[in-house]
Amino acid sequence: MKRSSCVVPLLILAFSGGSTNATAQELQDVANMPRPIEALDNVWIEELTMMEVRDALAEGKTTALILTGGIEENGPYLTTGKHNHVLRVMGESIARRLGDALIAPIVALEPGNPANSRSPGTVVLSRGTYEAMLTDMATSLRSQGFQNIILIGDSGGNQRSMATVADALSTAWRGDSGGIYHIPEYYNYDDVVDYQRDVLGVDEDPRLEGLHDDYYITSIIMNDDPQHVRLEQRIEAGKASINGISIVPIEQTIEHGRRLIEFRTDVTVGAIGQVMAAGR
Repeated sequence: MKRSSCVVPLLILAFSGGSTNATAQELQDVANMPRPIEALDNVWIEELTMMEVRDALAEGKTTALILTGGIEENGPYLTTGKHNHVLRVMGESIARRLGDALIAPIVALEPGNPANSRSPGTVVLSRGTYEAMLTDMATSLRSQGFQNIILIGDSGGNQRSMATVADALSTAWRGDSGGIYHIPEYYNYDDVVDYQRDVLGVDEDPRLEGLHDDYYITSIIMNDDPQHVRLEQRIEAGKASINGISIVPIEQTIEHGRRLIEFRTDVTVGAIGQVMAAGR
């Protein structure tokens, strides 16, 4: 399958200042315009300018991460976007470690039955819609020059569809350089529990309170923003713990989260290296 390498010229309008009826004075092709300012050190495509992405591709950042999360019920303390908050810190860490990667906008919804979303705040896409979206995202990134597309999911319900899309596009792109890879090793929460107990010394029984909530998730999210675990409100209400594990002092919990992020990054980057070397 041969991909086109042409770039469609992008046009911007320069308007005269101070006029209530702005009139186009000049059309500029910004696709080939030299970047007029220094690039921002950032790995999130949506937070970069078009020129910054263009130049990053030219400099060899040709791996794109597609991260999938979800919106769901997570008990009384975590926001519905738990998985997406985890991906903000995990995606940053993984992309930085890889060194040649940028991150597509997080896929914030997961597959499910929209007609059965009875839990307040839970929003899902039908599986067909979800897989079509992943396919279009990967194809869009591929068409603009990203060689390797990496699919990583923080929710268990996403794994099957990511594998399906990766398999289908691998077949469609066979013979081209690079490829698309689903990394199930990222979803290693059983190993996270062991690491938390054996290395961090935090022995948590996730079943203790019977909530869809865990110390390890809370500590990772707090590296994004403690508001997402309602830290201030919990301290005020005397609820600053989960499954018998205190989440204060905040510095300790954030440090535990940082080490868990590093652990999961090690596992994920190692798996990416192996799967790309094997070409599967």
